[in-house]
Amino acid sequence: MTTVLIVDDQPMQRFGFRMLLESQDDMTVIGEAGNGSEAIRMTAELHPDVVLMDIRMPGLDGIEATRRIVASGDRTRVLILTTFDLDEYAYDGLRAGASGFLIKDALPEELLSGIRAVASGDAVVAPSLTRRLLDTYADHLPTSGSAPTDPADHPRLSSLTDREREILTVIGQGWTNAEIASRLHLAESTVKTHVGRILAKTGARDRVQAVILAYDTKLVRPA
Repeated sequence: MTTVLIVDDQPMQRFGFRMLLESQDDMTVIGEAGNGSEAIRMTAELHPDVVLMDIRMPGLDGIEATRRIVASGDRTRVLILTTFDLDEYAYDGLRAGASGFLIKDALPEELLSGIRAVASGDAVVAPSLTRRLLDTYADHLPTSGSAPTDPADHPRLSSLTDREREILTVIGQGWTNAEIASRLHLAESTVKTHVGRILAKTGARDRVQAVILAYDTKLVRPA
């Protein structure tokens, strides 16, 4: 059973989400929050599998709430839902540690499949979309004068093998596991093993965060 916390400042919106989710045999809503501060408190108390997080709310917004929930180290994953189809919201949400991003006018089955994907550790945002977002907003990536100029010297990449670094690079370029297997002449099961090791070694929560890491460390650069 996947437990979900709904975070939205509009009661009718929360009601609609609750009705949809509780119609499913494998989901249950364990709480509702009307702003980011409540979301943080209730996540700490209830430890939901997934938080459905709105962005624009009074007080603490959904981006900052996501950042604090992820920073707490809780196993909870965040799926951002917003009315506003603006790339910078998706970018900021993913940078804050969200595992996915959907627009509220998504079809019900898209939302349900997104929740299931996030709960299982996958990312909702397709790799190709993630790459497009990061290409668009790559200039916003933070820079540090002390950052290594050679990606191989970056501390989060230092434990990767040459093959793992190669696969992280093409993940950042938007390749799916099937495309990696085909183009690098590997079994797809082998690719999945490599991806799992990459996530474990780099501390990336999921594939979306691995793509962001590839950009942060300059393994991948804007097209």
